[in-house]
Amino acid sequence: MASSAHSYVDPEKPAPYAGSTEKDARSKDFSHDPELLAGELQDFEELEVFRKDGEVDFRTVSWPRATVIFLKIIFATGVLSIPTAMVSLGAVGGALIVIAWGVMNTYTAVIQGDFRNKHAGCHSIADMAMQVGGVWVREIVGFLFVIAYVLCTGSGIVGVTVGLNALSHHAACTVWWGLIATIVVALAASVRKFQQIGWLTWAGFLSIFAAVMIVTIAVTFRDRPAAAPITGDYDLGYYVVPSGVSFAAGVVASSNIFVSSAATSAFLPVISEMRNPREYRKALYVCMGLVTAAYLSVSLVVYRWCGKWVASPSLGSAGQTVKMIAYGIGLIGLVVSACIYLHVAAKYLFVRILRNSRHLQKNTITHWSTWLGLTFGLAFLSFILAEAIPIFNYLLALTGSLCFAPIAIALPGWLWLHDHMHFRKGSSGQQMAFWFHAAFIPLGAFFFVAGTYGVVQEIIAAYADGQIGSAFSCADNSGST
Repeated sequence: MASSAHSYVDPEKPAPYAGSTEKDARSKDFSHDPELLAGELQDFEELEVFRKDGEVDFRTVSWPRATVIFLKIIFATGVLSIPTAMVSLGAVGGALIVIAWGVMNTYTAVIQGDFRNKHAGCHSIADMAMQVGGVWVREIVGFLFVIAYVLCTGSGIVGVTVGLNALSHHAACTVWWGLIATIVVALAASVRKFQQIGWLTWAGFLSIFAAVMIVTIAVTFRDRPAAAPITGDYDLGYYVVPSGVSFAAGVVASSNIFVSSAATSAFLPVISEMRNPREYRKALYVCMGLVTAAYLSVSLVVYRWCGKWVASPSLGSAGQTVKMIAYGIGLIGLVVSACIYLHVAAKYLFVRILRNSRHLQKNTITHWSTWLGLTFGLAFLSFILAEAIPIFNYLLALTGSLCFAPIAIALPGWLWLHDHMHFRKGSSGQQMAFWFHAAFIPLGAFFFVAGTYGVVQEIIAAYADGQIGSAFSCADNSGST
């Protein structure tokens, strides 16, 4: 059994390198490939947060299983909001932004994974922030990380309430549906290991993918969108390039697309539970390639046939019958999405609290009470936020601008600069690379400020226009009654 000393690695301490120092390792021309550099680590396994010889072995995830977990993290609630974003951005603008954010989020995920494998004591994005900015930066990033996935969990809960209202024709108060959804999500998320929730990720991904495909195909068989006037002329609202879109609406739409693939910081705790963390890139590329292709095709088809009449979430865009079929199939996926987001947030706090303690990988009362207390406590917080901001796309957009802009754009740029500071005075190509990555920081700051402003303005307008009745409202949010 591992001792407590072996179960903890201080993220402030640099990794030991075979030979001598990190500088020596770089002199061997490994700096261009962090995976090769990681291979030079002396006793790489000693640096991992979870030891394979602990009483509770968390290191059980293969890279194919990691791929499925990544797919369920990314291909989740985000895909249901992208067609709505197209209404503000148009077909061309929306498609370009889907591709751009897909590439950007993939690359920043590569940076995060490489940094994590080079500094293997890092379990989360907050540990990485500690490496580059110290304690205060770690606490800020850790707070944003938890809030991000609590908000994502809340969006999943909202999606589940919409589905339950659609399936039951609003047979109960929406708040009660939300409470039931929260309890189910908390119970599912309380399973401790990613490996153990592997079958849930398969079921969740397949169910939400099938539901989205059903709606995507079904909208092409309708004479007019389900939400459009039943008779007479109507404006489809489909534009290749729209005009007259407000800044706030454009930022909210872009934030919705950004957040649909920005949750890559949730990959990092999964890497810590992989059998071989250095196979991370395989899972990442497969996941992000499939997700970006699916987002692009689904959003363009649904927007082309529904125009401005697309529903939010988009599963309700093909009429009541198809809506009930889609939610009946996709409900598992919505629950699993919220479950994984909650699990990620709880696992971060769990490791933070029990790290450097025998309780981290030992079945003790402290171990279980901490874990269950975190999952159910964060689930309750997600429920409160879901009821306070009950419009699906606004909740996601707020998550993107307020939380993911700093930790998925700005921070990865800082991480890269930390490991490549010598590029600043290197060759012209190295200097260009240095300043290219330095630009990530102001870009993240821009979306943090502008995006949050835009979302807040849209939420205020939604309350004023009656789109949001009130917090903790019993009203039907599925449009089924």
